[in-house]
Formats: sequence, structure tokens, C-alpha cells
Amino acid sequence: MAFSIAEMILLGLLMDWVFRKLRLPGLLGMLLLGVLFGPHVFDLMEPGFLEASADLRMMALIIILLRAGFELSREALNRVGVQALLLSFVPGIMEGSTIALLGPMFLPLTHLESALLGFIIAAVSPAVVVPMMIGFIKRRMGVAKGIPTLVMAAASLDDVVAIVIFSALLGFYTGSADSLLLKAAGIPVSIATGVVCGLLIGFLLLKFFEKADPRATKRTLIVIGVSILLVRLEAALAGVLPFAALLAVMATGFIILEKRERMAHEISAKLGKLWVFASIMLFTLVGAQVDVSLVWQTGFAGLGLIACGLVARSAGVLLSLVGSPLTAGERWFAVVSFWPKATVQAAIGAVPLMAMSAAGMDTQPGEVILAVAVLSIVFTAPLGAIAIKCVGERVLQPASPPEARSAWPESR
Repeated sequence: MAFSIAEMILLGLLMDWVFRKLRLPGLLGMLLLGVLFGPHVFDLMEPGFLEASADLRMMALIIILLRAGFELSREALNRVGVQALLLSFVPGIMEGSTIALLGPMFLPLTHLESALLGFIIAAVSPAVVVPMMIGFIKRRMGVAKGIPTLVMAAASLDDVVAIVIFSALLGFYTGSADSLLLKAAGIPVSIATGVVCGLLIGFLLLKFFEKADPRATKRTLIVIGVSILLVRLEAALAGVLPFAALLAVMATGFIILEKRERMAHEISAKLGKLWVFASIMLFTLVGAQVDVSLVWQTGFAGLGLIACGLVARSAGVLLSLVGSPLTAGERWFAVVSFWPKATVQAAIGAVPLMAMSAAGMDTQPGEVILAVAVLSIVFTAPLGAIAIKCVGERVLQPASPPEARSAWPESR
């Protein structure tokens, strides 16, 4: 395992450098590296490294969301609150519903099986989106209108909505859910419990830090450790209480930023350094999940269905931004920012297949769902990352600190 980690670090840094020289996002190089070294192509990764893949990817995702939380100021959220809320569910539901409706026309799936696929694909990848938005915030691009904050907040909620709807549909499909409406009711409950728990944990950590006064490095490690425990808590509460652990992770950073800005920036800086390592682990391991043979199985039919979903999602983003002060170019930046898929699809793409197998059902629909989920990563992660970079550089305007307060009307 140690040898594979060393390989991925050195080669990941090299691929990142090469792709940046080509004026492409470095994460594309890391994804390609993972595909080539993964078990489905040259199989050069150690088995132990692949076995730890889920845990390593989760830790990297936690670091991403902590960084997002430490960049989400209350003032910025107040300015973009309504649009962020609309963006968190309207585009995803439109995308998932479109795939559910059109799926049988493209693939050998029923409408319910297509709905399972739709809400796997509907989840935006925070692994791609959040780091790029933080980069724009650091350069103060688009902050006058809170555009990167808007995208970060909405993308994180979008994942919660998509995963909860997917879980409800899967239970309904396999006969393990008594009520689809009951499952759907868990969406607002999971969001509320996640936010409240995160705010409480963040407040308690803040009081501890003020009393014990540990160094910034130790504070960062404590925050990461507590965040991992929150994810474990979500698994422990499964079936008992809906709980969105990843939102709790973001809320932890948010409350520390709100109460002690200097402390939050110190922790955020440390997380930024850890992200160099975490990003390599995340993107190479996501790439390793890509089964190229499955991609070929679905071919143009799967690609056409994904494209239809993206068109519906794009319409949903534009609909959610009606009445906002964004220019046409800025709205299209928001559109492309919600294209990338990666982490969620890699994590749950195989879940329907495993559930069908465990229930003694025909697994062929599960294989199709997994193939299209993989194809969505291959198609949208590079396309979305390139589009975010290119459109963002052209339409997001740099802002001085005073300007960052003036564009959106205050929410009441």
C-alpha cells in the first residue's frame, strides 16, 4: 500500500503539472492516472491501497467540505440564500426526472430503474466543484455577487437531496421501503439535523479551542477527526434518524468562521496544504473506479441519456436564477458549474447492482446502471472542469473588498 501511495503522489504531482501547462485542470491528469493504474486497465495499484479506497476518498471529501465551510460567510449566504436553496433541488430533480422519463427510450431499463440511475447521476461532484470555487474566492473572482459561494452551498445540498431520493427509490424497488413519501420526508429532516448538529459541534470546538489554545495544526487535526466521527454517526443512525453528515461537516467550519474569523482562516490554510495530498488520493482513486469496458457497453445510448439529463439540469439552473442580479455570462457559469459528476457516482453507482443481487433479482439492470454511472464520470468530470475554468476566467469579475458587499439585495 505504501508503494502505491508513493507512486500516486509522485505521478499525480507530475500529471497535475503537465495538465496545468496544457491549460487544463490538473484533476483531469490525476483522473487519467487513476484510470490507467486502476484494476480495469493496467492493474498497477496494490490490493491494500484499493481496499482502503472508500475510506481515503471519504477523508478527502471531508477535507473538501471543511474547506467549503471555512469559506462560507454568513453575509455571503444571506445574499444568495434563496437562489442557493432553489439550486439545491430544482436542477437535480429536473435532471433525475428527465432520465427517469427518457431512460427506457435509450436503455433496457424500466422507468423505475431509470429513476434509480437518474438520481445517481443527478448528484453534483463536490470534489470537482468546491476546490475550483475556492480558487475563485481566493482570487476574489465573482465574490461581489457571491457566485462561488452560491455554487458551493447549492452543490453540497444538491448531493443530499439526490442521495436521499435515490435511497428512497432503491428501497421502493427492492421492496424494503414501506412508504416512498416517508422516505421523501427524510430530506428536510436530514438537512436540518445535519446543520444543527454541525453548528453545535462547531460551537463546542470553538469553546474548547479558546480554553485549551492548541496550535493551528492541532486544531485542524481535531476538526478533521470530529468530522470523520460525524460521518460514522450518520452510518450509526441509518434507519433511525435521517442525518446529513456532510452538511454537518460544512456547518462546523461555518460557525467557527462566523465567530472567530482569524482562527477559521488559520485552519483553512492548513486544510489547503492537506488538500494537495488529499486531492491526489481522491482523483486517482475515483479514476481507478472507472471500468472502461462498462463504458463501451453503453456507448452512445448512455451518452445520449446523460446529455439529455444535463440539458434538463441546465434549464433547472437557469430557472432557479430567475430574478437574480447575475448577468447572462454569470448564469452560464453557474450552469456549467453544476455539470461535473465523480465522487457520488463512484461511491453509489454499484449499489443497485449489489441490492438486486442480494434480493435475488435479475442483475442486468444493475449492470446497465453502473455502466452509465461510470460513463457520466468519464464524460462530465473533464467537460465540467474545463468549462468551469474557461467560462469562469472570462465572465467572473475580480472584486475589491468593499465591492463584495454591494451586489445582492439583503435577504430578510
